[in-house]
Amino acid sequence: MKLISWNVNGLRACMNKGFMDFFRSINADIFCIQESKMTPQQAEFKFKGYEEYWNSAEKKGYSGTVIFSKTTPINVSYDMGISHHDQEGRIITAEYNSFYLVNVYTPNSKRELERLPYRMEWEDDFRTFLKQLEKKKPVIICGDLNVAHKEIDLKNPKTNRKNAGFTDEEREKFTQLLESGFTDTFRYFYPDLKGAYSWWSYMGNARQNNTGWRIDYFLCSNSLSSKLKDAKIYPNIMGSDHCPVGLELQLN
Repeated sequence: MKLISWNVNGLRACMNKGFMDFFRSINADIFCIQESKMTPQQAEFKFKGYEEYWNSAEKKGYSGTVIFSKTTPINVSYDMGISHHDQEGRIITAEYNSFYLVNVYTPNSKRELERLPYRMEWEDDFRTFLKQLEKKKPVIICGDLNVAHKEIDLKNPKTNRKNAGFTDEEREKFTQLLESGFTDTFRYFYPDLKGAYSWWSYMGNARQNNTGWRIDYFLCSNSLSSKLKDAKIYPNIMGSDHCPVGLELQLN
């Protein structure tokens, strides 16, 4: 089974930059996107062979998640069920026979860390949400988690230590999540690989120089570790300031 996740930074804009070429060529079983920045009513494009599940933010042109799935899920739910978290279209959960898939776009702490206190609350509530799901079956989490976990996960760790996405607080919450029973699938296969990033600033030729961050992930319940075949990053795929990431599973 092949899964793909991509923060497209506006699906309509990405459509004009080759989105469908990658979508068709990769032929994923499940394709998740973050930052759709639109509603399904605004879509003029068709995803033949896929079921579509959209969670759009109340604020127009902001945030939003989508799941495209070849297999019809057993059940699909939206958000966490906590009202002040559930207005920005950040979570879709699709239940399949052997796992839950949670597509998430984690809130950014923003410049000056103005949203860091909210982010800390989100992290605790999201971890609780995942562990509740896991009581029923294993969980796969994919999306833009807006944190580079270790120094290996960004080009310039020393100068970014107190910046959004690499604060001690955010990194500690990610550590807590992994220690609660989840595997960072890319590091499972490539624990020491440097220069593997999924996001680059539009400024300063960051992408050409590979001055990037790895903030897009596939995590899975530790119980799925034996099912993992490979994890991938697709840095050569353009169309967004993020590139797609992928996971391959061997399910019996």
